[in-house]
Amino acid sequence: MTLSCQGIGINTSREVAIGDVYLLQQGIPEVTHREISEDLIQSEIERFENALHITSNHLRLVREQIPTNTALDISEFIDTHLLMLEDYAISQATINLIRENLFSAEWALQVRRDELVRVFDEMDDPYLRTRKDDVDHVVGQVQFVLAGGKPQQQSDLNGRIVVAKDLTPAETIMMKNQGVVAFVTEFGGPLSHTAILARSLGIPAVVGIHQATSLFRHGEQLVVDGAQGVVLADPTPRILDYYRQRIEERRLREEELRRRVDLPALTIDGEQIFLHANIELPEDIEITLNNRADGVGLFRTEFLFMNRPTPPTEEEQLEAYREAVKGLGGIPLTIRTLDLGMDKTTGSITDSGCMPAINPALGLRAIRLCLKEPELFIPQLRAILRASAEGPVRLMLPMLSGIQELKQALRMIERTKEELHNADLPFDADIPIGGMIEVPAAALAADSFARHLDFLSIGTNDLIQYTLAVDRMDEEVNFLFDPLHPSVLHLIQRTIDAANRAGIPVSMCGEMAGEPRYARLLIGMGLRELSMQPSALLEARELVRQSSLSTLQQRTAEFFRQLEASGDSGHFDSLFD
Repeated sequence: MTLSCQGIGINTSREVAIGDVYLLQQGIPEVTHREISEDLIQSEIERFENALHITSNHLRLVREQIPTNTALDISEFIDTHLLMLEDYAISQATINLIRENLFSAEWALQVRRDELVRVFDEMDDPYLRTRKDDVDHVVGQVQFVLAGGKPQQQSDLNGRIVVAKDLTPAETIMMKNQGVVAFVTEFGGPLSHTAILARSLGIPAVVGIHQATSLFRHGEQLVVDGAQGVVLADPTPRILDYYRQRIEERRLREEELRRRVDLPALTIDGEQIFLHANIELPEDIEITLNNRADGVGLFRTEFLFMNRPTPPTEEEQLEAYREAVKGLGGIPLTIRTLDLGMDKTTGSITDSGCMPAINPALGLRAIRLCLKEPELFIPQLRAILRASAEGPVRLMLPMLSGIQELKQALRMIERTKEELHNADLPFDADIPIGGMIEVPAAALAADSFARHLDFLSIGTNDLIQYTLAVDRMDEEVNFLFDPLHPSVLHLIQRTIDAANRAGIPVSMCGEMAGEPRYARLLIGMGLRELSMQPSALLEARELVRQSSLSTLQQRTAEFFRQLEASGDSGHFDSLFD
């Protein structure tokens, strides 16, 4: 059996897709220096203006096709690019170069792009430096048209598999709404924000396939196996039949699980496991309700802040939180305060005058950023507290590492409550406040945190990377990212035990919670609340109903005995798969 091409990458889901390749035009096509004669100046300017017009019309069409319930930042992402196309710095400045220097439209636009990028590179503000990516995106689209290309239409993407170097979260959502069935990218890891988003949207994706845009040809048929991290090009009829059967089996399995969706998540011996959803988009609410989540264990608020030059106002945030509370119909909503930094940036990070962080994962992110910039934090606290008057809301603080940090945040929350009370604005005075255990220091001090908080939530994505010193975004080392490492499991167990001693709830909202093979172990370790992507809830409920708590506890004890004796987790599958 032979294949024209195949790629091995990093799996991000359990889904499979079959479709034709759409090679996504990204960046700037190679442009060489070319000058024109004076008699061609006007026609060259008209050619450039026509390319601007075509690109603008395409972006407006895409914006009109975005469903009204899609996150606002996607429309704003497109609006930013439309404004750039109309801005003097790109449009008129390029025309001036054509007229004054006799440059071709392509070369004039390239020269102007290089000038703008140099300006952005010299800026102190790390956010503003990243805006050069928007310049490249806009210029790349215009250059594509100048070279004779036609912007993709929705019909071009429907049923297709997008192959790209990388994708922004905004692009991922936008193309999902245009009917894309799968993604293949050259960069990224299983826990990159875009990979997590693809899982949330239910899109098969394989990331980290080097040279993917060179390996696969536009229009050729692909199979994307999100479970195995494999991409097959020009598959044989036999392989196609195999994967079509898998897709059909998956569909039938989901129908079967859907028929049992209203059954409680009780183990065979009667122990209830509470299943919550991780959400960040309006679309997530519908599937959360359809899959009968017991609540939302993690509402990521970063999307409200991304792809915009200024942070959302208190009223904008309040409206988003109110809509989520209303949409969930009475099940509890846990809102995590802003976790920006590392792989998530925004214009709301002000210019500190400092050099950019050498290692953003260890720098100014999440609660550290919020405590440093109260003008960013206080409006969010006010909005969350005010939303708590509309229904059951919990407030959760990310990336805690020390008790003093926690106490400072709690003081700010209390002052905010006083301000709202004095302004006669309603809120839940007893709103539960919890903290995320994401760094080893917090796990080791879990008893202390548990005494000051109403609940704990274990964020395994960061806990694992910080414990093992493995950057989960770095494709060179993310194969070392091991949820079953003895040190990681010890910190998880320590956190569970601390919460139990304090008599407060403890959950897990990292990706580990939504993986069936790990969920069995976690339940055996004592977790009774798991929060995961909404699409994983059906399988998780079935897993619980088919499990015996006493058996899982016995297997967990045996696993830890063998782990202590051997130092490795090689026997895990024989106990939990």
